Formats: sequence, C-alpha cells, structure tokens
Amino acid sequence: YSRHTHLEHHVMETITAQLKDFIQYIALQFIKDPKMAELRIGHSGDNKVNFRLVLSQPDVATLIGRQGFTASTIRSLAKSAAEREGVKVNLRIHSHEEERQYTAALEAKAME
Repeated sequence: YSRHTHLEHHVMETITAQLKDFIQYIALQFIKDPKMAELRIGHSGDNKVNFRLVLSQPDVATLIGRQGFTASTIRSLAKSAAEREGVKVNLRIHSHEEERQYTAALEAKAME
C-alpha cells in the first residue's frame, strides 16, 4: 500500500463526500419527503462512484417526471463536477421498493 495509493484514496474519499453533499442538496430542493430519502454510495473501480438516490415513489415521480428533465439535469451537474476531478459518476434514482428488488438481485447473484 504505497503512499501514492493512499493519497489517491484520500482524494477519492474527499471528492465522493463533496459529490454526496452536492447531490443531497439539489435533491432536497425538489422532494417532499426528505425523511424517506437515502443516498447510497458504491464505488466501482478506479475513479468511479455510483450513487443510488432512494426516495418515496411520489418523490421519484417528481424527480424523473417532465420527461426526465430534472433527473437528467442533476446527473449532468454531478458528472460535470466529478469530471473536473477526473472521476466518473453514475446516479440512479429509484423508490424503496425498487431498491429492495435491486438489493435482492445483487444478493442472489452473490450466492451463485
């Protein structure tokens, strides 16, 4: 575990935290039920971060509604901020029910 790798890890953690704060701030401007909102983070490989914004179904409809304009704009802003730091970011927005299905599918795959 070299000093260089440690530094890269620290930079990645900092960028991830900044992106998380940014996505949360923007999402909170649109949603009606913040207590039901959850932003989950999953890293996948070097310089790539996957976020899953899990919301109540009405809030998912609000963010993804209008032909996906709001969700697309949030994704574009997050990607622009991340790309400045050389990081790729992916943002999925879905309901708690969809998150349960997603998690169950991952667990089933891990059991294979």
